[in-house]
Amino acid sequence: MTSPDGVDDNKRSTLRRFAALGAAAPVAGFSEPAAADTGESDARDAIAGYLSTTPGAHFSKIRDDLQLGTGETQHHLRRLEELEVLEQFSDGDYKRFVPADRFDEFEKRTLGYLRRDTPRGMIIELLLDPDATAGDLADSLDVSPPTVSKYAGKLEEAGLLSRDDGYAVERPATVMMLVVRHADSFGERAGELAQNADQFLEYEG
Repeated sequence: MTSPDGVDDNKRSTLRRFAALGAAAPVAGFSEPAAADTGESDARDAIAGYLSTTPGAHFSKIRDDLQLGTGETQHHLRRLEELEVLEQFSDGDYKRFVPADRFDEFEKRTLGYLRRDTPRGMIIELLLDPDATAGDLADSLDVSPPTVSKYAGKLEEAGLLSRDDGYAVERPATVMMLVVRHADSFGERAGELAQNADQFLEYEG
């Protein structure tokens, strides 16, 4: 359904929901008067709110989840970077976005891999069971052992996994904090980890 001003009501509801998060976040107050006058502030607040709950999302996911146009998304992301509300980082073929000055380089790399299904699954399974073998991971994730090996190599290269003696997550307390803090955006298994996080706090980062 479209309102009299031409904005789809479903899109408006989505923007307002995330805009409320943006307004409550530390970036509140960044909207410019001109943006408010033209109705752009809702979209910018929504992007800021969305990324406060889904840090590391790439361009297409931001655009699609917020039901924005490609040009519209590009425009607002560019302006939010200029305002130093957001920052971007490269992750292979993706450009990912996070709230500015909130994550270090290790955390950004971690968020990038947590936004990918199989690496995220491997990381979460290893946080839940540090003794899990490559075969255990393959079974849990319903993927082939070569797939696990491939991603294990990528995670090791990124500094997120050690393969010296089996598989071990590097800086596990930091990684767990990222998973738990943003569990709602990482799926059901992350939610299970978040609910039982106190059982795993013996990790040292």
